[in-house]
Amino acid sequence: MPTYNERENLDPTLSALLEWNPQVHVLVVDDASPDGTGEAADAMAASDQRVYVLHRAGKNGLGPAYLAGFDWALKRGYATLCSMDMDGSHRAQDLHAMLQVLRNRSGIDLVIGSRRVPGGRTEGWSRYRNWISRAGSWYARTMLGLGVRDMTSGLRAYRAGILRASDLRSVEANGYVFQIDMTRRVAAAGGGIAEVPIVFPERMRGRSKMGAGIVFEAMWRVTRWGMRRLFGRGWPRPSAYERG
Repeated sequence: MPTYNERENLDPTLSALLEWNPQVHVLVVDDASPDGTGEAADAMAASDQRVYVLHRAGKNGLGPAYLAGFDWALKRGYATLCSMDMDGSHRAQDLHAMLQVLRNRSGIDLVIGSRRVPGGRTEGWSRYRNWISRAGSWYARTMLGLGVRDMTSGLRAYRAGILRASDLRSVEANGYVFQIDMTRRVAAAGGGIAEVPIVFPERMRGRSKMGAGIVFEAMWRVTRWGMRRLFGRGWPRPSAYERG
């Protein structure tokens, strides 16, 4: 769970997560939040052996934070790795349902919590924001030739093996386009992908980190990847992958 200035969301989010999913371990990846998120997470880790904290020197982007968390977990031998936002927009009960899918379907290597499949929805979003989100996912799946409906969802559960086969060292995506990049890499590595409907409520506390720069990065990276796919250049090469 990457964090930057999410101190007021830390306790309610982690409490719900561990109540619904008592078997999970949580790694908080904090980018030196000036509001004391990292210190508050350290206090929680001191009282609960399921909570860990990884401190980074400064705010260096969402993609690098995810990669740091993946690296930490893969080195420690975790079989399933999940990503989840700290702001309360990802519900603990939805992650519970997603983990059940990953546990019960051997052909699935990535489960995406989807707002864009039947049963999935957003709450508290304007029509314009919903339109922007839908249009972005449509553009990404069209350019990349993928059938995933919610390309930018950050609520995900991966098998460790598919991450090892996805050449994480070459990932350059920084903002929310990181999720699109990971989707195309899993597909290129031969991984099965499933979408599970989720409810995505608007955050109640704190401020969103979404900005124009993040949208711009997503547009130009997806366009570049799509053009390379169409002309047979630069698409991630399929990797040998055996499911455990």
